[in-house]
Amino acid sequence: MIELLSALGLAIALEGALYAAFPGAMRRALLSVSVQPEQALRIGGLIALALGVVIVWLVRG
Repeated sequence: MIELLSALGLAIALEGALYAAFPGAMRRALLSVSVQPEQALRIGGLIALALGVVIVWLVRG
């Protein structure tokens, strides 16, 4: 549970750093995502999920 919460905290910190460093780019990215079809978002989410699992598997392996 500690590792899960640590990973969640790290993800939130990284996202916050992106918003702090590049607020305009993040706003444009969010606007771009809002007009994408749901199927494209779903595929992107599945790819990100798979990539995350592979990274964790390689690191923790």
